[in-house]
Amino acid sequence: MASGQLSRAEALACSGCRHACHVMLYADTKAQLFGRIPIKHIILMQMRFDGLLGFPGGLVNPSKETLESGLTRELSEELGLALPISVEDHVDSCFAPASSSSSSHLITHFYVKKMDEEQIREVERAAASTAADHGLEVLGMIRVPLYTTKGGGGLASFLSHSFIGSARSQLVDAMLRFNLVTPGELHKALTHSLKTHAHTKQDLEAALALMEERRKRF
Repeated sequence: MASGQLSRAEALACSGCRHACHVMLYADTKAQLFGRIPIKHIILMQMRFDGLLGFPGGLVNPSKETLESGLTRELSEELGLALPISVEDHVDSCFAPASSSSSSHLITHFYVKKMDEEQIREVERAAASTAADHGLEVLGMIRVPLYTTKGGGGLASFLSHSFIGSARSQLVDAMLRFNLVTPGELHKALTHSLKTHAHTKQDLEAALALMEERRKRF
């Protein structure tokens, strides 16, 4: 088992650990962008209150509820729908990256649930109209673009955004695991994304330098 990875039983037996469950919802589609670029699959993520990208879900308490019922509860708040999540949807469990004291002893459980396209659209409608957390903890649902445009936009640009915790690696792993993109397509997108990161860093440094110059003037 990979470093940091846990079996479901090991995760639930962990003493003093907190648990967070998140799910990737996706569907197949025959839709085309601009009538010529196959979209192939719809994958839902969300823009969080902190400006980071992540998957729907949140903290659960296994001593009071099952992981799946806790995740369903979180989805009801964030999506406006109580989507049933089963043990069969579970993909992996692992310790969260130790990036801060708040993430220590946190175990994340990742699920993937396939739906049909109309169900995905229903989720999007409910998330924007009836979800209790819309505009608060969740700023909006977004689709992951799995295509690549001539200018390098699409998946490569999307992967260059900022993600919460291990959400980016979970997305990458799930896209490969469920054959939503080919290894070659993903490698090309990640390579281009690295170049975008470098360009973004230069832009941010230039903006910071401009801000410092303006602040000195006033």
